[in-house]
Amino acid sequence: MRLLGQGFAPRQCSLHPSVALLAVPLGLILAITLADVFSPRGVPLGPLLVVAPAITASFAGPVLTGVMGVAAVVALFAIGLTPPNLLGSMYFDSQIISLLVVSMIVTVFRYVQGRRSRELTQVRTVSEAAQCALLRPLPYRIGPLRVASVYLAAQEQSLIGGDLYAAVRTSCGTRLIIGDVMGKGLTAIGDAALLLGAFRGLLETECGGWVCAGQA
Repeated sequence: MRLLGQGFAPRQCSLHPSVALLAVPLGLILAITLADVFSPRGVPLGPLLVVAPAITASFAGPVLTGVMGVAAVVALFAIGLTPPNLLGSMYFDSQIISLLVVSMIVTVFRYVQGRRSRELTQVRTVSEAAQCALLRPLPYRIGPLRVASVYLAAQEQSLIGGDLYAAVRTSCGTRLIIGDVMGKGLTAIGDAALLLGAFRGLLETECGGWVCAGQA
């Protein structure tokens, strides 16, 4: 933990899939369909349509992934209807069933992944709010001292931990504490809160009452 300025590092917002990204799987469906229709017979390209929902799952949610899977299945049906009509043959029907099953699996996987991501984001938000309440911003001036502080996590994207700091102006002078408890997550935050409470309680007992931070 380093004390340099004030505030927490901002969290980046996730971007919604753009039209340009959605054009990639749609373009692949169209290209594979045309290539299969105009390619020599005996060179089936329809199974490659599975790449469309797979690519969509990498940047979109389960709804768009499912829609792209349906579009891939429809495209494979269209391929089967072109001469010579292979729709109804065991070989071609197995391709359709395989594409349908894989598309469903990818969609369900994307749904589970998105749900887990939302749960983790919610837990992270609650934990960060708890730590923000614990590490309250310090005033710019405490008695004769000018103070600046910032919390920088040791690991990127890890803002939740047991680091702590506080500054209190007492009748005996200005007291500072900088520390780090063992562990991480909500448990570490609870231990840090206990330590800060003990720090302020000790000052109140030792100095016979303490003045609010920032007061001369």
